[in-house]
Amino acid sequence: MAGQRNATYLGHETQNEILDCLAEMVRTSITTEVAQSEAFSILVDETKDMSKKEQMSFVIRYYYNGSVCESFLAFEAAQRLDAAALSQKIVQILQNHGLDYKNHLVGQAYDGASVMSGKNTGVQARIKSEAPLAFYVHCNAHCLNLVLVDSVKCIPEANCFFSLLQKLYVFVSGSYVHQRWLEIQREMFQGPPRELQRLIDTRWACRYNACKTVRDRLPAIMRLLKEISEEQNGDRATEARGLLAQIDLKFVALLVTFTSVLAEIKYLSDILQSPQLDLGTAVTLVDSLVDTLESYREGSLFNDIWDNTLTLTDQCNISVTHPPGRQVRPSSRLEGHYTFNPIVQRQVNTEKESFRTGSFIPVIDVLLSEVRRRFSKENCVIMKGIQAMNPSSPTFCEKDVVFPFASQYNCSTEDLQYEIPQLKRILERKRTSSQETPKSLMELTVFLEPYREVFHEMFKLCKIALALPVSTASCERSFSVLKLIKTALRSTMTDERLSNLGVLSVESRRAKAINLDEFVDLFAKKHSNRRIKLF
Repeated sequence: MAGQRNATYLGHETQNEILDCLAEMVRTSITTEVAQSEAFSILVDETKDMSKKEQMSFVIRYYYNGSVCESFLAFEAAQRLDAAALSQKIVQILQNHGLDYKNHLVGQAYDGASVMSGKNTGVQARIKSEAPLAFYVHCNAHCLNLVLVDSVKCIPEANCFFSLLQKLYVFVSGSYVHQRWLEIQREMFQGPPRELQRLIDTRWACRYNACKTVRDRLPAIMRLLKEISEEQNGDRATEARGLLAQIDLKFVALLVTFTSVLAEIKYLSDILQSPQLDLGTAVTLVDSLVDTLESYREGSLFNDIWDNTLTLTDQCNISVTHPPGRQVRPSSRLEGHYTFNPIVQRQVNTEKESFRTGSFIPVIDVLLSEVRRRFSKENCVIMKGIQAMNPSSPTFCEKDVVFPFASQYNCSTEDLQYEIPQLKRILERKRTSSQETPKSLMELTVFLEPYREVFHEMFKLCKIALALPVSTASCERSFSVLKLIKTALRSTMTDERLSNLGVLSVESRRAKAINLDEFVDLFAKKHSNRRIKLF
């Protein structure tokens, strides 16, 4: 390159122009794919950045080239957080990127706050007035998290249990206690020491991680509390004695119960955050969780939980026969006789039944009730239609289910009248000839793509079903990038620069694939005071 010596292109204005050109190329590749897909959904969530400014994360979900894509489009600063301002901002973003939201926007997903989910004046209602096909989905991952939060608040024993877990975390986090905690773990366990987890309502997996860590390290926790309770420091010793007195048989039983139950819920939570998951499969997985929770009421699974409880209490030297405040005295007629085993066994059985009816069953029942209430979508035409597009569903390609779904998105039912029987015949021939057939909605869409001209309406419905959002986890992941970009040392960064850096960071795969020759051409056309000969 040749040019004037003072033309270094290191100034912040020139750097912003370079970032703008690179981000524009990435966004252009995304919007081009969306235009070819002809069906997309929007995922929106908000958070505060380092400068306490509300930033809106905007993600597009669509089917393209054999896979479901959730592509990050922009960070946008929200000056106001009312429904009118937020919906206007969303429409403005769609217009700025040339997306045909009136005809091709098929879904919208938010976190379920009243300003977003309001049926009459919420953001989802205002967007639907602009884009009639935009079906609203309350983020399923947020729904599942609310199941846990509401269940804990409804049951006093569970509320006290998690409150004690939080107090243990706070106590162990003290500088002196934490050092002792690490030393005890090194003495008692192999491998690196583990930290207790803080409980946060908005974190989906923190409760399971907290329970699992306490269960695995309970012997070390008991030793730590006993040693500190015998020290001379008054406040610290008193607090340790108070915590130690609360770790009894019921606490251990709840610990084992929640570790087992939350493991099942965490598995579903992790799957719900996958971009490749479709809404029909999500409903099936939730139904599977309901079946699992119902099975916990059976005696065999509860017996396993109780056996694990007794094993853990034995490892920690926790009494299971004489709870605080109640002493069991044998009859005076039995003096001089060895009767310890029957009495102890009888009391253990009493504690077992008391815990099952008083704590275990209520916990499972409340969880089941909350899951059914928050995921109740049986009467939704769209949900049934999505499941009817899945080859593994018993309602696969049933016209009574598919046609109402097709009518919601202005698909031709007359064409489907001919396409559905033909598709069934093709799949049946493949089965009779022992060929592999599609087992999921994604596999069916990939199977139909080479024949999209023949099965035009079926392929369109499959793309719509895949484009409908499941959760806003992609927005949550972009917040991690936001915190890395806008730090305390960069708190005065402009919103435009933040958005451009966010796109290049989140969509790093696309950014690395940019043709640099095309970038130079674009920059040369846009730069108003070019002094270096770029080509």
